[in-house]
Amino acid sequence: MNPPPTPENSPLANLAASMTDDDLREMLRRALRTVVILALVLFAVFTLTMGWQTGLLSLAGAVISYTGIREWRNLALLIFSKIDNQQAPRPVGRTLVMFFLRLGMVAAILYVSLKCLHGSIYALVAGIGLAVVALSIEAIRLLRN
Repeated sequence: MNPPPTPENSPLANLAASMTDDDLREMLRRALRTVVILALVLFAVFTLTMGWQTGLLSLAGAVISYTGIREWRNLALLIFSKIDNQQAPRPVGRTLVMFFLRLGMVAAILYVSLKCLHGSIYALVAGIGLAVVALSIEAIRLLRN
């Protein structure tokens, strides 16, 4: 009979200990590619079934997902470089400014798309959810390896 899992011998602890910065960078690059592919599929499906405005709403959500993963990647690489006492890939100030500018951009995209495009809001939510789907796929891929 196997002993009950403890935090020290859990699969997640082993995964976290063996994951490198390059592994994280590669995982997030694959997640970005997955978002792009799924965004194009969503756009085609929503455009053909519900019209071009709903298709554009799904693309607006996908842009939010894509930029969100990119900014979190930049923040994670910045934090990991500081932890490892290495040179940051980008200056800290620039990374933080871009993070907050992205938040403003997201607010603007949401406002303009909801105000001007009279499609289904569910398409926008589906586009925003692409980040969760892509990162979940990558998490499952990591756990299986």
